[in-house]
Parts: sequence; structure tokens; C-alpha cells
Amino acid sequence: MYAIDAHRVTDRATLVSAMRELQFATLFTAEGGLTCSQIPFTLHEDDDKTLTLVGHLARANPHWRAIGAGTPALVLFQGPQAYISPSWYPTKADTGKVVPTWAYIAIEVKGTLETIADADDLRAMLTAITMRNETGRPEPWEIEDAPADYIARLMRAIVGVRLRIDAIEGVWKLNQAKSEADQAGTARGLAGEPAAEARALAHLVLNPPPRA
Repeated sequence: MYAIDAHRVTDRATLVSAMRELQFATLFTAEGGLTCSQIPFTLHEDDDKTLTLVGHLARANPHWRAIGAGTPALVLFQGPQAYISPSWYPTKADTGKVVPTWAYIAIEVKGTLETIADADDLRAMLTAITMRNETGRPEPWEIEDAPADYIARLMRAIVGVRLRIDAIEGVWKLNQAKSEADQAGTARGLAGEPAAEARALAHLVLNPPPRA
């Protein structure tokens, strides 16, 4: 994934935290032709620090048929993104040598895929993602709240996938290469935008994560 050094993030804790927070990503494979699917993932870390992404596809989605044990795959997580106006930079008044750009967060994950066939493993995967998103709600929903035969029928309609992570690259493109004055202008501009994604980036521009 292309990025200049100022924007590249390799700090493991930052990348792991961001993937766990974002959850939703695009899965790409090239076996039998380039294919992609949008999937919510849970991230697991083993005792030996191995990272694994687990999710599922609809059985009606032909993508899963192109996945065998060891299939190479790429997963792309995308965080908040926003247009950056050159009018926000003090440099505009000084030299006029400014142009628009885009701020964004993206994490590219590479690894090998396999499908999950075991019913207990599949149920554990569904339980994990449910708990991840229901815990803390006033009335958290649990799989056991639905009729057992209904859940069993729905489980037959999905195929689990597991990706063993081999490499992770992160890009936090937040105008780090700009002057402090232009970075401050970027943060002020983003904070005043109507889109929640832009406002979410405003704090990060002034407080970027550790790069390594």
C-alpha cells in the first residue's frame, strides 16, 4: 500500500486497536478471478502473538467457493476520511502554493484464508462478534435469545472464513508533512465540517498515533 514515510504506521498496538474498532472491511481474493466481499471481522491474538481475522460470508455468495486452505487474500479496513480544503492553510495567504488533498485512515492486511466448516467454531465466531457489539447495551441481545432451530437454519446459510495474518500496513494520512501552522489549520477546518468523519479526524491531525 503506497504511503510516504510520514504517513505510514507500523506500531502493532495502534494497528490492532484500529482493526478491532473498525471491524468492517473488504476481503479481496484473486483465485479464479479478482473478487471482493464486505465482511465484519473479529480479531483474535493467540498466545504466540499470531493474529487471525474471523468472519463469514453468505453461502449464496459465490466468493467462498474460491477459498481453499491457504488461499492468499488481502483485507482492507478503512477508517474516517475527509476532503481537505487548501483554504484552511495559513500558507495560502503567504504563497498561494497549496492544493486540495484528502485525509484518511486505512489498514491493509495480507494473509492466507481458509473456510470454517465446524459448527461449533462457526457458532463461536458468531457469538464473539455479537458480544463485541452488544456488550454494554441496556438489553444486550444474545444468540440464545432466538429460537434454536431458527439459529441453526441461519447458520446453514453462511460460511465462516479465517485469515491468518502475515503482514499489516497502516496509513494515517493526516497532513503530517505540513507545517505546524498548516496542521493546526487543517484541524480547525475539519472540526468545523458537518460530516462526523471529518470531525473525527480533527483530533487525530494534532494527535497522530505512534508510527512505529
